[in-house]
Amino acid sequence: MGEWTRSTNAKKKAITCGEDTLFHGETLFVVATSNPEYISFPFISETISLNFGTHAFLIEDSNFTFIFNIDQFLCPGGGVADGLGDEWKGYVFRIAGGNDKQGFPMKQGILTTGRVRLLFSKGHSCFRERRTGERRRKSVRGCIVDANLSVLAVVVVKKGEQEIPGLTDVTVPKRLGPKRASKIRKLFNLAKEDDVRQYVIKRPLPKKEGKKQRFRSPKIQRLVTPVVLQRKRHRMALKKKRVVNRREQAAEYARLLALRTKEAKVKRAEEVKRRRSRSASKSSVGTQ
Repeated sequence: MGEWTRSTNAKKKAITCGEDTLFHGETLFVVATSNPEYISFPFISETISLNFGTHAFLIEDSNFTFIFNIDQFLCPGGGVADGLGDEWKGYVFRIAGGNDKQGFPMKQGILTTGRVRLLFSKGHSCFRERRTGERRRKSVRGCIVDANLSVLAVVVVKKGEQEIPGLTDVTVPKRLGPKRASKIRKLFNLAKEDDVRQYVIKRPLPKKEGKKQRFRSPKIQRLVTPVVLQRKRHRMALKKKRVVNRREQAAEYARLLALRTKEAKVKRAEEVKRRRSRSASKSSVGTQ
């Protein structure tokens, strides 16, 4: 296999595909070898996100081949899947990630084929902080595909001529519907007067022999019912009662404080008067 192009050349060629997407997007960038050859991977994992739903589809093929040609890319990280076989003719993939044989993930924006040790913190991909404000140095692979990868995750960008059994011929609906009342109203375009409980998406349970079909529905959150309004009125009544009690207690405290202050003032005046009378009596006795 030929030598890989340098990161500077890769960046220069990536301008035609969109430099912002290369460094800040969700797609991974693939660089061709100086002498384009087939690159084989033992396992290819595909995550499909088209109109037939999102689900994983695993391909195990030791003869899987990708031909990377930057000049013919319709989007960064695209690749033609014709090398898989005739049934994959016309399919175009987008590289979404991958892991090497030791499990180290590929990271977006690292233009190298090997591993690098980077200092990660909260908000970086390939890292989840264990403690608040923690930073940790971890090993990750570059976003350039090479032959040392064990798993390569790709997303179908363009559907080909034929259907792939178990992949494109199967529509995978969402298992769970919305749970919040406002989102149910938004989904079915309901008015404020409509009953949301009739529009909850229910999930059928496996039917038992001789028994009726049962369904399981989620508990609706933030649903406004008469009981909820009653509880709210009760909370507001308690709040108003607490406000009135605080005002009464504050007024009682102010009245009692004024009374105590007046009593202390009178007591102080009497004490001063008593001292003056004593001093006056002593001075009169001394003059005699």
